[in-house]
Amino acid sequence: MAAYIVATVTIRDPAKFGEYVKAIAGLSESFGGEYLVRGKVAEVLEGDVDPEERVVVSRFPDAESAIAYAKSPQYQAGKALREGAGTVLTRLIVDPA
Repeated sequence: MAAYIVATVTIRDPAKFGEYVKAIAGLSESFGGEYLVRGKVAEVLEGDVDPEERVVVSRFPDAESAIAYAKSPQYQAGKALREGAGTVLTRLIVDPA
């Protein structure tokens, strides 16, 4: 069953956040992941959403691969680089189909 990591991101320090992005470049692919969506909110249709928020959706072959990516030492090291640079909220969604 495919699994998705959905992240909503608010960046406060673009330079510092960029170091995190560089550190994890290509990492999800090494766990079988692929980016489906990476972009800034185009328009808020409903709810209290920061219009500057970015959304990232990555698909993985299964939940185990997605979790392995998120808990990998490489990701954790990259994550430490973004400390204080913004807010990242992530969710794991498993497609039951």
